[in-house]
Amino acid sequence: MDIVSSKRNLRGSITVPGSKSHTIRALLLAALADGTSHIFNPLPSADCLSASRAIPLIGAGFHSADSVWTVSGAGCRAHLPDDVVDVGNSGSLLYFLSPIAATFPGWSVFTGDESIRKRPVSHVIDALRQLGCEAYVSRPDTDAPPLIIRGPLSKRKVITDGSLSQYVSGMMMAASRLDGMLDITLTNPKETPYLAMTRLWLEELGVEVSVSDDFKRICVKGCVTLPHFDKTIPSDWEALAFPLVASLISDSEIIINNIDDSGSQGDDAIVNVLESVGADIERDRIRHTLTVRGGKYARSVKGEAPGRLSTEKLPRGELRVPISGFPDAICALAVAASFIEGTTIIEDVGVCRKKETDRVEVMKSELTKLGVEIEAEADCLVIHGHAPLSASGEKNDAFAIHGGMVETYGDHRAAMALSCFGFGLPEGEAVTVKNAECSAVSFPDFIDAMNGIGAGFGISAAS
Repeated sequence: MDIVSSKRNLRGSITVPGSKSHTIRALLLAALADGTSHIFNPLPSADCLSASRAIPLIGAGFHSADSVWTVSGAGCRAHLPDDVVDVGNSGSLLYFLSPIAATFPGWSVFTGDESIRKRPVSHVIDALRQLGCEAYVSRPDTDAPPLIIRGPLSKRKVITDGSLSQYVSGMMMAASRLDGMLDITLTNPKETPYLAMTRLWLEELGVEVSVSDDFKRICVKGCVTLPHFDKTIPSDWEALAFPLVASLISDSEIIINNIDDSGSQGDDAIVNVLESVGADIERDRIRHTLTVRGGKYARSVKGEAPGRLSTEKLPRGELRVPISGFPDAICALAVAASFIEGTTIIEDVGVCRKKETDRVEVMKSELTKLGVEIEAEADCLVIHGHAPLSASGEKNDAFAIHGGMVETYGDHRAAMALSCFGFGLPEGEAVTVKNAECSAVSFPDFIDAMNGIGAGFGISAAS
C-alpha cells in the first residue's frame, strides 16, 4: 500500500496509541508474575502482538477484550519456551526474551521475519556466554538470528558494550529469576532512558535495582516472585513525534491528548529540541495535552514570521541533537530539520544504524530525493534545512523542497516520517511513500488517526 501526501493544514485533536516499550515490558513481566495481571490501553501493534503470542510459550495465558489485555502469569511454573520463538519484526521481543529464556535449562530457538534475520546478535551471544550459557547463530557467517541458546545462566557478572539497550533490559528482567545479584558493567551505555524504564518497572514489582549515575554499573537482586499487577500503558512519545512534526511544518493547530508526563520515556526530549528552534508547543501537565501550532497559526516571535523555525539564535547557528538517548526519533527529527532554517546536526547516531534499517542512510537517501540537503557521516546526520519563509515573512528563495517517490524499506518510523513530510510541500507537489502499511508495526491506526485531523492521505495499492 502506498500513501500519497501533500500540503495540508491539520485541525482538531488526536490521541496516539500506548507505548510499545511499556507494553512489551508489561507483557513479559506479567508472564513471569504470580497471578493474573490486567494491562489497560496496550498498544495492539504487530510487535506487541508478537509478544502476546510468545508469552504462552513460557507457560503464561493471554486474553484480549475491550482494550484490556489479561495475562495469567506463569510464576513458579514458568518454563523453557516449548516451541521456536518467532518474534516477527520485534527487536525488543528478541532482545528481551532471549536472556529470560536463558534462565531455564535446555535449548531455546529465536527467529523472526526477514528484517529480524538481519539484526545483530553478537552482543547478546557474548553477554550470555559470559553468564555461563551456550549461544550460537544457526548460520555461521551471519551475525543474526536464528539464535540458539542453551541455559541456564550459571554466572552473575558480565561486562558488555551496552550501546544497544534492549538486551541489557532483558538481562535485568531475567535477573529477577536468578539467585543472588546480577552485576552488569556497561562500557558504552547509550539508550539510557530505556534502562531507566526497565528499572522503574522492576522496582515497582519489588525487585531491588542499583544503577550508577553514568549507567555503567547495574546490579539487580533476585530471586523475586513478581506480583501480579494492573497497569495502564501511557501514550507513546515515539509515535507522538509524527503528528507533532507534521503540525510544525504546516499551517496547523492540533491538540495531542493523553500525554505521558511521568518522564519514563526518553523520547519526550523532542519537545525541548523543537522549542529551541522556535516551535510553538504548549504543554498542559494537568490535562496531559500538547497544543501544537505551526505556520501562520503559531505565536510569532517579535519581528519574525510566525511559524518559522530557525537555528539562528543557537550557539554557532547550529542545532545539535545527541540522539543516543532517544534514537527512535531520528526519522521524525530529520523531517523536521528539513524545514528548519540552518544546519541541524544529529549526533551519536550509531544506535540508529542498527534498528529495522540503517535509519541514517535511509533518511539520507530518501530525503535527498525530495530536495533536502543532507549528509551522512560516520556518527552524525547533517541536514542543511530551509524554512519556507524568510525572517521578514517573504518567500525564501533557498527553499527548494519538492515532491517525489520514496521507499520505506519496511521501516515503520521511516514510513510515518516520510508521510508527514508531504504536509510541508509547496502547493501542487506530493510525495508518494511506498509500502507505507509497515507503519502498523508501532502505530496500527496511523493513517486513520492522521486523516481524522485532516491529513488527507491518498491510498493506493503498492506499485
